[in-house]
Amino acid sequence: MKIPRRKLGQQGLEVSAIGLGCMGMSDFYGPADETTNLGVLNAALDIGIDLLDTADMYGVGANERLLGQVLKTRRNEVVLATKFGHVRGPDGTSLGINGTPEYVQAACHASLERLGVDHIDLYYQHRVDPKVAIEETVGAMAALVRAGKVRHLGLSEASASTIRRAAKVHPIAALQSEYSLWTRDLEATILPACEELGIGVVAYSPLGRGFLTGAFRTPEDLDASDRRRTHPRFSGENFASNLRLVEVVSDIAREQGYTPAQVALAWLLDCAPYIVPIPGTRSIRRLKENALAVLVRLSDAQLERLYGILRERPVSGARYAPAQMANIDA
Repeated sequence: MKIPRRKLGQQGLEVSAIGLGCMGMSDFYGPADETTNLGVLNAALDIGIDLLDTADMYGVGANERLLGQVLKTRRNEVVLATKFGHVRGPDGTSLGINGTPEYVQAACHASLERLGVDHIDLYYQHRVDPKVAIEETVGAMAALVRAGKVRHLGLSEASASTIRRAAKVHPIAALQSEYSLWTRDLEATILPACEELGIGVVAYSPLGRGFLTGAFRTPEDLDASDRRRTHPRFSGENFASNLRLVEVVSDIAREQGYTPAQVALAWLLDCAPYIVPIPGTRSIRRLKENALAVLVRLSDAQLERLYGILRERPVSGARYAPAQMANIDA
């Protein structure tokens, strides 16, 4: 199997049609093993997944240092994406969002040090800072491009109006936002803006933070330290209601000999040719399973069953707690 390529933006950035989200290797989803994670990262490159996605806030720098171990010997095989903007203290405490030009420069320098590289292929503003005009933040990011420290620019969870303003300052290659069968907030205004401006979409949590895979039947299936326990969709009655969507995904998977994850990813890949999902995993088996989604083709009847259950039983619960939702679509 050869993983197809997709273009992000109009400035020549090309990546594997499925990338790898690395956050869970260092933070939020319970205990992780470094040796296992390094094996997954190397396996991804071995099978042709070259878009590796990290951020300075994942593990308070630990995730970038993890990737740095792979980049020492395989830098030329990687399309390296990282983010800035979420500020955390040494103990992981959130200190807010910072999009000032001074912070942009400092954050990039720190990421380059941790990653052990001389440039970042795709540099995102992780969340829009409401206290700083997007023109100022993107202007500082553009300066990094001119200095050769960054190749392409991206935004994350930005509104259509913010994207338009940013694109007037410097070309934006990609918007990274949550997008999946159970999170379709982008479709009304943001996807049309990206299509109009020629901006790619990198979909994080394309498997509904693992929910769409059918791996969890109750909230208690999650580790006690797992951040998903704080998400409204994973709590109480919301969890039980949302299992209806999982059941339809699983039924289609069984009929075709696929896995639920492959069905969910195939749906997303079919939405538009400029969408690149970045499912995260700490398992080589799951990594290869996800990669095989590029071969899955869903029929019109199967797609209608998926859309039908969403119409019949809309997703229950917000994506994040209210404080985090305040930073979405900014």
